[in-house]
Amino acid sequence: MLVGVLKKVIATRYVLPLREGGSLPGLVEADDLGTYVVKFIGAGQGRKTLVAEVVTGELGRVLGLPVPELAEVEFDAVIARSEPDQEVQELLRSSGGLNLGMDFLPGALGFDPLSFDVGPDLAGRILWFDALTGNVDRSWRNPNMLVWHGKPYLIDHGATLIFHHSWANADRFVSRPYDAEDHVLIGSSPDLKAADTALAPLVTEEALRGVVAMVPDEWLVDEPGFASADEVREAYVRHLLARVADRRWLPEVAQ
Repeated sequence: MLVGVLKKVIATRYVLPLREGGSLPGLVEADDLGTYVVKFIGAGQGRKTLVAEVVTGELGRVLGLPVPELAEVEFDAVIARSEPDQEVQELLRSSGGLNLGMDFLPGALGFDPLSFDVGPDLAGRILWFDALTGNVDRSWRNPNMLVWHGKPYLIDHGATLIFHHSWANADRFVSRPYDAEDHVLIGSSPDLKAADTALAPLVTEEALRGVVAMVPDEWLVDEPGFASADEVREAYVRHLLARVADRRWLPEVAQ
């Protein structure tokens, strides 16, 4: 099996903090001349937020959903010396090493369901994806979607896969129903049945192994109850395979 890898870049300049996010992500320039929205390993949510971003984001890509390119961003904490904001400086100092970057989409607009209709097909696919991964952060209050060049993009998946915060109880989440009441696309008449038919067959063991292989070892090591990073990866694969096979998590939506 061919295993994908995340692009690896080195941060060259911290541009500015993006205070819309609770984890205080920042805009960073890198040695590939690209600009990235970076979530830092030193943020309060910790490394599991970054793991969720990779696993869910790259699974979304497997499903053909629009997710900006992700990258591993090597960050030298010495960059923090020039940052005048004490809060930001402390975050950067504690984030030396590998962090997660998302390709910056210049000029992108925040998604507004009243002015941009994605249609029942895409709405169904996004809702299905969010239900599978337990995304609690795609509400009308905070869509975590952007519109760039007339196309919607899905961002910020750190609040997915909440089962990995308690591996001892992860089995309880396999069949947990997804509450779609506040989902930002519920008003777009999402065709969940068509989405289930199209997407469920794509969530295969091979696909999931390829996705979890993209997570850096250092974000997985020392996980209580596991002997190695590969054991943690296997746990993600087992859980997501069990969930996609269960289907009790599918929300009821009006067709």
